[in-house]
Amino acid sequence: MPNLNASALTSSLLLQNYSDFFPTFASRNGVYLMKTLNCPLTFRRIGAAFRASFTKSVRIAWWMIRLTVAVSLGVEILHYFGIIAWMSESLSPTFRLLGLPGEASLAFLTGYFVNVYGAIAVVETLSLGVRELTILGVMTLCAHNMFVETAVQKKTGSSVVRMVAVRTLGALASGFLAHWLLPGSMGAAAPAVAATAGQSLQAQAWCWLLSTGSLVLRMFVLIVALSFLQRLLAEFGVIRRLSKILRPVLKVFGLPAKASFLWIVANVLGLAYGAAVMIEEIENGKISTREVDLLNHHVGIAHSNLEDLVLFVACGALCWWLLLIRWFLALLLVWERRIEWRVENGKW
Repeated sequence: MPNLNASALTSSLLLQNYSDFFPTFASRNGVYLMKTLNCPLTFRRIGAAFRASFTKSVRIAWWMIRLTVAVSLGVEILHYFGIIAWMSESLSPTFRLLGLPGEASLAFLTGYFVNVYGAIAVVETLSLGVRELTILGVMTLCAHNMFVETAVQKKTGSSVVRMVAVRTLGALASGFLAHWLLPGSMGAAAPAVAATAGQSLQAQAWCWLLSTGSLVLRMFVLIVALSFLQRLLAEFGVIRRLSKILRPVLKVFGLPAKASFLWIVANVLGLAYGAAVMIEEIENGKISTREVDLLNHHVGIAHSNLEDLVLFVACGALCWWLLLIRWFLALLLVWERRIEWRVENGKW
């Protein structure tokens, strides 16, 4: 049998010399035992971060999935009965003022109510040049997946009416700005892909089921992973470092430094996938409702600058125009919101 005193002495020495790297647990009779010499404290912290984030992220993911499925089904019904097409025809004159053909309004509306993938599917059936694709792209990136993303912004404390107005009017303003700034001729139109017309109800329902199932799975994985990542970065002090690095950039945009991680999440992945992180930050009191409202004014116009932006660039739109126009509008919106508050508080 091993000598208990020797074992206790060895454990005490390990505790004294390696307490920063190895977990220790107290046993009976005051003898400290190492759980395992191969399990550094880092892994404990990672495990704790995952356990702390998992329950909340699953709850928020379930809320997001229910909302997304309901909205997607409703829009699919509107598509089937031709209501989206009717709305598109009504908007055609406005889109011609923006330098776009009337049928481009169908792509915008599809993105507005569904997501950028829906808009891209319609774009593929149109013959649009680089200029038209860039104008349509900047508008759609400002205002897409409106119901779901507005619900996220409402849950974080912003006004639904204001967010819908900001994003819708922002989309139109970005379209006018792009139409005014872009040269008149920027490349030939891309060949259109024949649209699938006259789909049966059964075929349309099956397509919806497959696409929604894929979206739900991706949404669940990303929301849980992002929530875990946020906890992990906070645990190891990375968010504090990010805040310091991004402070000058966020100051120009009128945003607080503590919003740095949320700004990165929204810019890279968007509002829907970043919902869990944003909601958790508010629930934990790490960022105030007013600070999140400023962030919502910014990311409402300029978010999802990786996947969604790349989709339009792949179709032929110009990357920097898609990015810079929306960042410029986002900057104006945040500073306008700050001025509003100063006027309300009687400081002006």
